[in-house]
Amino acid sequence: MTDLLIVGGGIMGLWAAVMAERAGIETTLVERSTIGAGASGGILGALMPHMPDRWNEKKQFQFDALVSLEAEIAALEAETGLSAGYRRLGRIIPLAKPHLRTIALRHEQEALENWVSADRGFHWHVRDTSAQSGWPDSKVTESGIVFDTLAARVSPRLLLTMLATVLRRSRHVQGKEGMEVVRLDPLSGQAELSGGETIAFEHCILAAGVQSFPLIDALRPSAPHSSGVAIKGQAALLKADIDPSWPVIFSDGLYIVPHENGCVAVGSTSEYSFNDPLACDAQLDDLVARAIGFVPALAEAEIVERWAGLRPKAVGREPMVGRHPDFPRLLTLTGGFKVSFGLAHRLAAAVIGEISGNSQIALPDSFRCASHIALMQGKQGT
Repeated sequence: MTDLLIVGGGIMGLWAAVMAERAGIETTLVERSTIGAGASGGILGALMPHMPDRWNEKKQFQFDALVSLEAEIAALEAETGLSAGYRRLGRIIPLAKPHLRTIALRHEQEALENWVSADRGFHWHVRDTSAQSGWPDSKVTESGIVFDTLAARVSPRLLLTMLATVLRRSRHVQGKEGMEVVRLDPLSGQAELSGGETIAFEHCILAAGVQSFPLIDALRPSAPHSSGVAIKGQAALLKADIDPSWPVIFSDGLYIVPHENGCVAVGSTSEYSFNDPLACDAQLDDLVARAIGFVPALAEAEIVERWAGLRPKAVGREPMVGRHPDFPRLLTLTGGFKVSFGLAHRLAAAVIGEISGNSQIALPDSFRCASHIALMQGKQGT
């Protein structure tokens, strides 16, 4: 028997395994394919904060996670000698119309109140122009720009590689790739694998992205709603001579992210209906064309990779985290959708804290697995 079974080797599962190693919990991590093969192995890597207005516990949790991630990554980089491609670049939001500037000026004051950690504050500056010429083009910044100092970026694949390297050196975590969990019995603490093998566990963390939802749904097949859905995303990687220290550009779902490897990532679509989850199509072409409209210098850039994958969106829209209300052995760590990379380390620490009885991180109520299950079972509407 393993003390802890982690299902899923994406960003959520790997952070959970790292936190389990730190807590000294004997752990088996099972990944159906290879580490980072799902949506975690994408190319975008934007770490974006919520707007600083209408502050609540969810926004505070994300703020604390984004701030603490910098030190977490620095410690792992020192331990492994590897780079995660992390940098706090900041973010530019173009303001195309006067009323957007009015709203941004209000947010500037709200950031002074809400974007404050124990040792530093972050800012939401409203400016007339970007400090980087053509980044973005002046035609999309007629009413100025926002430049915030909180946003950052990371290389998803480099971070996954670094976490996997930590786990290969671990004392308490055993990894098994190419093994899929096809059935869970959290009452008896048994997981059945696709090859017929059974793993007995004291606790199980479901961190398998979109594959988590069928396993959760199978526990209560009479529930009127699924625990979550898969949202397809597409992104592209362009070879471009762009300074990797320049800010991320964000506008209405479009992200333009400079990376250390001489590439710029452009993303991402959010597709609720699709035929092929891994195919790139005209929607990505349109996204790249839109990015060129913001940064004309990208028009000559070679597209070196097109990527598509499925991201997990839980029934309650927020991440689905913590102990299942009906099955105490089972905990969930999924549903991150677009925010997984910024929150995964802190969510994983909260879940491992629940298992070890040493929980020091409070989850927002809307994140808790119990809240999602209540929605799934129709107790709070749809």
